[in-house]
Amino acid sequence: MLAELRLEREQLEEAILTLERLARGRGRRRGRPPSWLKDATNASLLLEQGLDDLNGNGLPAEPKRRGRPPGSKTKIVAATAEAAG
Repeated sequence: MLAELRLEREQLEEAILTLERLARGRGRRRGRPPSWLKDATNASLLLEQGLDDLNGNGLPAEPKRRGRPPGSKTKIVAATAEAAG
């Protein structure tokens, strides 16, 4: 019975050490965080602040737009046509 308890104690100590290492983490990583991590972090911050995915004024937050702004392609085409003509 004592041997079993000692074995269980060793297993518990190993589990505790593993969990402590995981809790400490590996420090800040370089580069851009993955989108799922960024979304999870933002969601948890909003829940802590009680905003429930609102941008502070009671309206849902708009997703950020990526890429070229609307109308910029036509401006480039018009500018090259004037230079060539």
